[in-house]
Parts: sequence; structure tokens; C-alpha cells
Amino acid sequence: MNKLNKKILMSGVEHFAVEELNPYSFSDNQPSLVEAKQEYSELQAIFEQAGIEITHVGAPEGCQDGIYTANWALCLGRTALMSNLPNMRQAETPYATQQLKNLGYEIETLPHSIKFSGQGDALVCGNKIFAGYGYRTDLDAHEFIKKLTAKEVISLQTVPAMNESGQPIINDVTGWPDSFFYDIDLALAVINDNLVAWCPEAFTPASQELMKDVDVQKIEVSLEEAVGGFACNLLSTGETVVMSDQAPELEQQLRNEGFKVVTPKMNELSKGGGYIRCTTLTLSN
Repeated sequence: MNKLNKKILMSGVEHFAVEELNPYSFSDNQPSLVEAKQEYSELQAIFEQAGIEITHVGAPEGCQDGIYTANWALCLGRTALMSNLPNMRQAETPYATQQLKNLGYEIETLPHSIKFSGQGDALVCGNKIFAGYGYRTDLDAHEFIKKLTAKEVISLQTVPAMNESGQPIINDVTGWPDSFFYDIDLALAVINDNLVAWCPEAFTPASQELMKDVDVQKIEVSLEEAVGGFACNLLSTGETVVMSDQAPELEQQLRNEGFKVVTPKMNELSKGGGYIRCTTLTLSN
């Protein structure tokens, strides 16, 4: 079995703070940087124990979400397709671009008008890429991904966050449509090249039907664990799964499948609306 996520890029918590960019984050609930640093160190140690090689870069100055490197780019081979992030995160892009250049990547960019959330909305699974759209990524971005790879790009849309009147919510900070699954890595996780965990209720009916026809094994995740426990925002090597400690049903299913499961605390790091997968950019696709 092919080992996943052999090499990843991580930054740091030095400038971590919360802006209300998504339904999980609240500006009056700021993280303790002391505790966040401890959580981050423990997370890195767990990754290393799982045999993952980590490239460390400093946190970009003045960037409250710079810890979430998954959104910097999608790396395929030696090419990095850079993201186009919301206004509050755009300062990360020049820094991320330079770091990836330093690592020898050929840089590709999209027109600025096309949203793209990097790896957060593009998960490699064997000869497939599960690609999200509708919130942080435009469907047009998927065409650029297709130009860089022979892998099948499967376009999926998650459900929007709704107000009390049943209307889709527009985020006050980004001005973009909002969702508890604003990136696909909050609704779907790659466990190995032929197994995914996914929350059917996180997807639109059309995308649910599309997923049913995709030739991979699937573990279903409840809406409660996907939203309340960040269940799908995990990192797997194909042998070890590093995941939320707030998703006992998924944890047990993975153990039953024979995976080693590690569940670190993410009380502070999650306050920005990201979890384990969000802190890592895979360099070994």
C-alpha cells in the first residue's frame, strides 16, 4: 500500500489569532498562544513518530491564519498551484510562494478572480483528486488542476450555512458564501488510496449521488461528528491516522479497519476553524 503524506510543510503559531472567517471562529474567543504552541509541538511529534518528514518554515508575520498551510497551494509532483485566498489571508500568498520556490517547486498561479483554497479543496486519493467548490474555491479552478495532472478530478459541492430564514449566509468578513464545510477537507478525508471517510450530509444531493458512483471504499461520518468534532479534518499515512479526539464513532470504525489511531488535543488550534489536516501541506503527492 502506498504511504500517504510522507512529507509535509508546517509553519508556526507565533501570529495565530481569530477573525470570523468561517462559522467556527469567533473574535471574542481568542486562542492562548502558550497552549496553542504546546498543542502544535505535540502534533508535530505525533507526525514524526508516524514516520512523516516535516519541513518547518516560520509563521508569516501579520497573518492570523498562517498556521493553516494546507490552504497555501496544491503540490503535485514538483509543481505548486498557488491559492487565491479570502481578503484576510491574502498576505500569506507571497510568503508561501517564496517558501515553495525555496524548496524547488515550479510555481503556477490562477487568475486573481478565481478563488482557490489550495489543498483544502483538493485532496489527492490515488489516481483521483476530490475537489470542492462553492465557497473558497470556484469550479473554474478545477480546470487548472486538470492541466497539471492525469488524475481524475472529481468536483463536489458541500451544503451552505443557512440563516433562520433558510437563506445562505454570506460571511461578513470575507464577503463570500459560508459553510461549515467551506473546504472539502472538513467533509471528506483520504485514509488510503482506496478508502475515504466522508459525511454524506455535508454534500449537496447531486454530489452525494456522484460520490456513490466513485470507485473507492467509503466510511460514513455523521453530521454531528463532522461539524462538532472536525472528524474529517485528519491526516493519514495509510497506516496511522491522526484525527480528532471528538469523533469516537469514526475513531472506532478506523480501529476496526486495522488502523493505528492517534487523537491529539486541538482545543486552541481549532479556534480558527481549522483542525489537524489544515495545519499541513503535503509535499509528497
